[in-house]
Amino acid sequence: MTKASYLQRGESLDYKNSTDARIEAGSIISFVTRIGVAGTDIPPGEIGSIHVCGVFKVAKTKAVDIPMGTAVYFDGNGITTDENDGNTDNAYVPAGYASADAASDDDTILVKLPG
Repeated sequence: MTKASYLQRGESLDYKNSTDARIEAGSIISFVTRIGVAGTDIPPGEIGSIHVCGVFKVAKTKAVDIPMGTAVYFDGNGITTDENDGNTDNAYVPAGYASADAASDDDTILVKLPG
C-alpha cells in the first residue's frame, strides 16, 4: 500500500524567489496552472510564504459584469473571465472564482483561490 506523511494544511506554501528582484507582499505569483499571493516580502534567492487559498481583492482587467461563482483567470495584469482572450498560445492561469458579484464599472474583484 502506498503511504503519505502529513506535512501542513496547505493554506500557504513555501516559494523560492528565483528572480533578481524582491517579491513584495501581496504580489500575485503565477506558477504553471495556479496563482498564489505573496504573504511576505521575499528577497531574491530566498524562500517565503505564498497564500494559495483564501479570498483576495484583485484588479479587474476588463469592464464586464462578473457574477459570483464565475471562473476567473489571471492574465498577468489582473483578473479576467477569458481563458486566453482569443490567443491560444497565451492561455491565462486559472485564479479561482468570483466570491462576490463585480459590476462592469468595478476596478477590483473578490477572488476565492481554490484551496
